[in-house]
Amino acid sequence: MTLAVTIGLLLGIAINPLLGRSKPPRWWVSDALCVHHYEGAWHDPNAPYYGGLQMDWNFAHSYGGWILRHHGTPDHWRPATQLLVAWRGWKDRGWYPWPNTARACGLL
Repeated sequence: MTLAVTIGLLLGIAINPLLGRSKPPRWWVSDALCVHHYEGAWHDPNAPYYGGLQMDWNFAHSYGGWILRHHGTPDHWRPATQLLVAWRGWKDRGWYPWPNTARACGLL
């Protein structure tokens, strides 16, 4: 257990694992919403791709592990959370997890 978590527990403060994480810039959100336009609904539960950016389990686990463990697959997440996890993946892999829709949006 980290010192911050220990102190937080002693003080009764809930530690949010998303604090301190960078949020996506507006220009990126605009591009991601274009990708979303060609993907599923935000609450799409149909495996193997979930949510509004059609994340598979491995992608959701790699870039949103805590969220996946505590809230289930992306179709259970708020759209802002789906965008945050997609942003994390984009920083590592670019638009390649969404090749067809990214091409349709002129991103590849």
